[in-house]
Amino acid sequence: MKITDIKVIPANRFLYVKVFTDEGITGIGESGAWGFLDASAEVVNTLKTYLIGKDPLQIEHHWQYMYRCFHFRGAAIMGAISAIDIALWDIAGKYFNVPTYMLLGGKCRDKVRTYYHVFGETTEELVKNCVKAKELGYNAIGHLSPFLDEPRSKPYFLPYTKMINEAVERVRLIREAVGDDVDLCLELHRRMKPGEAIAFAHAVEKYNPFFLEDPTTPDNFDSMALIANRVNVPIATGERLHTIQEFEMLLSRNAMAYARTSVCLCGGITGTKKIAAIAEAHGVQIVPHNPLSPVSTAACLQIAVSTENFALQELPDHENISATERFTSSESLKKADFKQSDLVTWVPKVVNGFIEIPTTPGIGIDLVEDVEKKYPYQRREINTRLHIDGSIVDQ
Repeated sequence: MKITDIKVIPANRFLYVKVFTDEGITGIGESGAWGFLDASAEVVNTLKTYLIGKDPLQIEHHWQYMYRCFHFRGAAIMGAISAIDIALWDIAGKYFNVPTYMLLGGKCRDKVRTYYHVFGETTEELVKNCVKAKELGYNAIGHLSPFLDEPRSKPYFLPYTKMINEAVERVRLIREAVGDDVDLCLELHRRMKPGEAIAFAHAVEKYNPFFLEDPTTPDNFDSMALIANRVNVPIATGERLHTIQEFEMLLSRNAMAYARTSVCLCGGITGTKKIAAIAEAHGVQIVPHNPLSPVSTAACLQIAVSTENFALQELPDHENISATERFTSSESLKKADFKQSDLVTWVPKVVNGFIEIPTTPGIGIDLVEDVEKKYPYQRREINTRLHIDGSIVDQ
């Protein structure tokens, strides 16, 4: 079997890669470089010149070749490698007529625990959506910002004391509303300095969050380690990281309790399995990052099923626009006009907070015909929040 073509398929605000073979088997993957998808598409077209004519089943060799050929990294490059890698694993599963997870070591579990995205621009809306998630049967909720999901067009300012106290109060209200039957995954969106994050963690720990995600920017590993080593709440981080070495540097610093592997950004299924193995050696579980489309979810499930140190799967609302749009630049979109599920042939069904594992060969999903024509690609606009004094706010 040989690779005959690789097609870049931009649709709506997503970037897909489809790999074709001379035996009629195709594979689908998705790039997680969601802010720079145009650049990622060009990387795919460059890597395509190497892959045409190659055996698609030599996945590890192709991963190493693509990863090491130019000695450069970054979101656009790693997103492209991830999309191709996922597509190759999809082909392998179809070739051997088994779900991809069977080629990754087989099942470690029969169903996959998920957490549901919640959001709110006001305290009342946030609490209401947390209650809704519980009513839908979820036992974990995430993308849960105690600092609210205010639009990026709104200038930000709060005095330090009010910022901390109001956020802690929201967590208290949520805990009281959903009780102890629901785990709270608090998303801090990299918005705090280390000292602020430590103070917040100590104030909120009595409500037993499952984890605090990205309390500070991920650029400085020592800063994340400083926070993790001074608080009692588990820290989750890693969604912006691209390489196994970055994860190892954080793990060796005891800077995370949960590794947020971005399957569509950190090297695809191959890269994620490598990171999961390193995390296992450090006693750390993975919580795959998944703000993208159902194709990303399908790839994540292959990891979740076949990885022993898996903890929880992020699951966005696939009956809506993408999570990256809703929480960044969604103001320009008509939310009611688009559902992610319209793009694909399958979306996961959740029962009591768990997804029953798919049994379809490969990763179990494909795009609808002519998806790029039905849902034309839209470049994401730059939309960064500003402070009331005009400076940049991390959110």
